[in-house]
Amino acid sequence: MRVSWPVSLTEGAVTLRPLRQRDATAWREVRARNAVWLGPWESTLPGPDSDRPASFGAMVRLLKHEARAGRNLGFAITHDDRFVGQITLGGITWGSLRGAYVGYWIDQAVAGQGIAPTAVAMVCDHAWFNLQLHRIEVNVRPENERSLRVVDKLGFRREGVRPRYLHIDGEWRDHVSFALNSDEVPGGLLARWRGSNPASL
Repeated sequence: MRVSWPVSLTEGAVTLRPLRQRDATAWREVRARNAVWLGPWESTLPGPDSDRPASFGAMVRLLKHEARAGRNLGFAITHDDRFVGQITLGGITWGSLRGAYVGYWIDQAVAGQGIAPTAVAMVCDHAWFNLQLHRIEVNVRPENERSLRVVDKLGFRREGVRPRYLHIDGEWRDHVSFALNSDEVPGGLLARWRGSNPASL
């Protein structure tokens, strides 16, 4: 199933938009500066072979292809027009499941300002209201206290631990699974986040 792409979403100072070739310098700078901050939570591939894009340009082209195919929607996160991270609505499944997962990373320099929960809420609302998906998951390593706070702030339902669920930072790691269904948040997640945090972006 194909989806409408490109898509841009805005809430206050936060905008989600497709990653662009001209983001290369900013992306590399943020990633280099945050290598230690992001390293423990980064996905890796087991075994010697890698199917990761060979360059930033290849990554952008792959993200565009995947979005147009309706499989993964990858967004750059900007704050006041400055690149600060990425968020993905991934593993999109149609048919009788109509579900996906959300994964994200953010620049340590802007952590704690409400940007991550705002971005997650925006992506979920897009999935529910524009794509008519039903279920959204977020899977978090139990040691990742900041990401656990994001799902807690947004009221995601904890479903349990998935042992050795994803290959992260070179090893198979346990993850805590959280989810929300569209009928659990009929007014949208962004509206609920605004209501619980009036000072949010």
